[in-house]
Amino acid sequence: MDKLKLAEQTLMNNQYPEFKTGDTVNVHYRVREGEKERIQKFEGLVISRHGSGANQTFMVRKISAGNIGVERIFPLFSPFIAKIELKKQGDIKRSKLYYLRERQGKSARIKEKDQNQNTVRELNRQAEERAKAAAAASEEE
Repeated sequence: MDKLKLAEQTLMNNQYPEFKTGDTVNVHYRVREGEKERIQKFEGLVISRHGSGANQTFMVRKISAGNIGVERIFPLFSPFIAKIELKKQGDIKRSKLYYLRERQGKSARIKEKDQNQNTVRELNRQAEERAKAAAAASEEE
């Protein structure tokens, strides 16, 4: 059992900003197409978080062209996630926002927290510093 926990801890690197359900995030996801690799951005609202430890996932919903909702589930500690940027912090009281699937327009909006944009920038900056420190530590080994 201790080996399992040790393996989980090595997979879990906390290089992302603290985000929760109701926040708007921009996920930079690595996509492999044949021999080439590119980064695809997926910006949307986090409508749920699931799991614990290294098995955490989060679901992001965005509205695509033509008012079509697109949802995608990302594993939080996936090596394919290059970066997660926090755009806005939502002011909600639920842990799952599945009710937004039936809503459109103004009724599908989430109120923004009464904090200034500097808080979001600070969280993103702290996450970048943690990522740099983790990269420097892995290079030393």
